[in-house]
Amino acid sequence: MFDWSLIDWADIGTATLDTLTMLGASLTFTVLLGLPLGVLLYLLGPRRLLANQPAYATLSFVINALRSMPFVILLIVLIPVTVKLVGTSIGVAGAIPPLVVGAAPFFARLVESALREVDLGIVEATQAMGATTWQIVSRALLPEALPGLLAATTVTAVTLVSYTAMSGVIGGGGLGDLAIRYGYQRFQTEVMVITVLALLAVVQILQMAGDWLVRRATRK
Repeated sequence: MFDWSLIDWADIGTATLDTLTMLGASLTFTVLLGLPLGVLLYLLGPRRLLANQPAYATLSFVINALRSMPFVILLIVLIPVTVKLVGTSIGVAGAIPPLVVGAAPFFARLVESALREVDLGIVEATQAMGATTWQIVSRALLPEALPGLLAATTVTAVTLVSYTAMSGVIGGGGLGDLAIRYGYQRFQTEVMVITVLALLAVVQILQMAGDWLVRRATRK
């Protein structure tokens, strides 16, 4: 039987808030970095507006290399960089840089895939009217790909929730850190159950919100 009296609900609340803070900050920077990176990948691709095979291959290799690295390893590898950027490698602030580095390449690939779904006829028609590359991207590609981009953001947000939990391995704070320190190291199964349920709730809310936004964007 579980002894729920062992649970410090204040700690659960603080850990949940830390997780949401890490998620919000890292998702913001991931989108800010990953969106232009994904657009650049699309533009440099074969038979695209700025087709450049060597540049595309180089950028694609770097993104694939970052995506293939296990996140736990990335956390450790980036410790010196994280310390230089934010002054610490632990806590909420220390978890954000590796979260962004881990998620931005993933999001960039999703952005590239979403842009590829746009009908080439729309791009060609916009180009025929004398639009510049920036105008084609901002007025044709991105608006047409909006549902796919929103879906990509939702998938990335859910992935970041799991990453925030893994950051607890190096003391990153949040629900993952709480689960490791109390649920695993102190064998408090009650804490582990609550943290899992809290993470599940966050994921479900994110997915429902993302699906709602996609439906609204699709109807427009």
